[in-house]
Amino acid sequence: MGMSKKTPDEAALFVRLPAGAAVRLDRAAEALGMRKKDLVAGLVQRYVDPDSPRAMGALRLGSYSFQSYEAPEVLDVAQAAELLQVDEATILELAEGGKLPGRRLGKAWRFSRAALVAWLSSSDRR
Repeated sequence: MGMSKKTPDEAALFVRLPAGAAVRLDRAAEALGMRKKDLVAGLVQRYVDPDSPRAMGALRLGSYSFQSYEAPEVLDVAQAAELLQVDEATILELAEGGKLPGRRLGKAWRFSRAALVAWLSSSDRR
């Protein structure tokens, strides 16, 4: 796979997103049949206007801020459900059925963020 050449009207941007946001971006790009960079560029073009106080205010009120976010490595059922964008009952059903990687600690389930992302990315659907 060769490297694509940067055109004069492009600039490199490297970001770290919370895992849930990255999964949503991947799913949206796939559903739309677009490259992630084109999807992000379209969103920036449509919603980011640094010359508009109203537009900038709307960005501050959005679900993500431009502050750093340290996502936990170990998730509870609610956090796993949020990451995978399903309800908690689905997480419990999959975990109890041995289909979702996790560990029961007493009465509580705990999940590794990395293991959930790897599971979601794998083609092995037991």
